[in-house]
Amino acid sequence: MRRMLPAVLALIFLFPAAAGAQQQDAGASVEAHVNNVLKVLRNPALKGEKGEKQKKAEITAEAEKFFDFVELSKRTLGLDWNRFSLDERKEFVNLYKSLLQDTYIDRITSYTNEKVEFTGAVPLDRNTVEVRSEVINQGGRVPVYYRVVNEDGQWRVYDVVIEGVSLITNYRSQFKQILVNQSSQALLDTLKKRVGGGS
Repeated sequence: MRRMLPAVLALIFLFPAAAGAQQQDAGASVEAHVNNVLKVLRNPALKGEKGEKQKKAEITAEAEKFFDFVELSKRTLGLDWNRFSLDERKEFVNLYKSLLQDTYIDRITSYTNEKVEFTGAVPLDRNTVEVRSEVINQGGRVPVYYRVVNEDGQWRVYDVVIEGVSLITNYRSQFKQILVNQSSQALLDTLKKRVGGGS
């Protein structure tokens, strides 16, 4: 903890006034999006098969606004992003988005009236902020941190850290195993299989 203090203080002194406004703005944006999703999940009208389809459609629409899938893709692939052609990059973003949305929606639709409490926001650099929250359930508190980037005045998620595990880091290690010995096309083919052949 003591080792972290100089770095944290440096960030604060580097852009003190801007940081405060930045954190507040980012926190409010993330909280609004999360509350929109919770509102859909708590809607008593969205029951049964038809209601579930509507629920998933509304959550997918919110995820489109909430996540920056291009930035997420770049950060997940890291330097390997440069191995992909422009067309391959577009295909990767679409496939990765489908994979994440399926995972995100499957998890979130299993919601059973947990509560979400926002605990603060920390600037990571001049253009990114980590908005911290906790999901409160019968088992205790689960820390969920949203890392957001500001693009054209909008805060959008490029990573989610759940109980210390980064979404980007998790998928990067999986994709890296393929890209070490195989081509970018091999990764695209693997993703197609995982999302049911979609593109």
